[in-house]
Amino acid sequence: MNRIQRGRGGWVVEMGGLTRAAGIALVVIGLAIGGCSTKKKPGEGGAGGPGSGLGEGGLGGAGGSSLKGYQNGTMGQNGPLGDIHFGYNDATIRPEDNEVLKANADYLNSHAGARVQIEGHCDDRGSEEYNIALGARRAQAAKDYLATLGISGDRMSTISYGKELPLCTEETDDCWAQNRRDHFALSQ
Repeated sequence: MNRIQRGRGGWVVEMGGLTRAAGIALVVIGLAIGGCSTKKKPGEGGAGGPGSGLGEGGLGGAGGSSLKGYQNGTMGQNGPLGDIHFGYNDATIRPEDNEVLKANADYLNSHAGARVQIEGHCDDRGSEEYNIALGARRAQAAKDYLATLGISGDRMSTISYGKELPLCTEETDDCWAQNRRDHFALSQ
């Protein structure tokens, strides 16, 4: 360190190259260590965190999200709300799914505190980007339909998993049909 006088301000300590490099290294190490998250205990942390299967609305719980089911091996097990299915490359609500959506709306109307996350899923054909967009359109179609049945928009949220969380992994038409779905994850 060199002490030099700078004008009227008094003495200034100027660091040499090695001292400056060591100081920068300490700052970078401190930021790296401070930036690492700590391991949280189960149940700790905010809604929507990784692994919780939650979207913007902080949902999950009864009925269970597909992500949580995929992680704990209970994929495909429904709660009180039924899933609906779609045709290939389609986001249109099928007439046979109207009754499922009406039953879901009846359940939500009778449980005023319940919120639902509508998850759009696709089969594994097509690109990731395309399937994410298609899953989002499917989830939005179901949300719009439930809104026409009197479910408030602030009680519903949507998320698209695209082709990432399949129920069935065989390369058959029946398997692909199972994966083209909207799943309804419920929370009280």
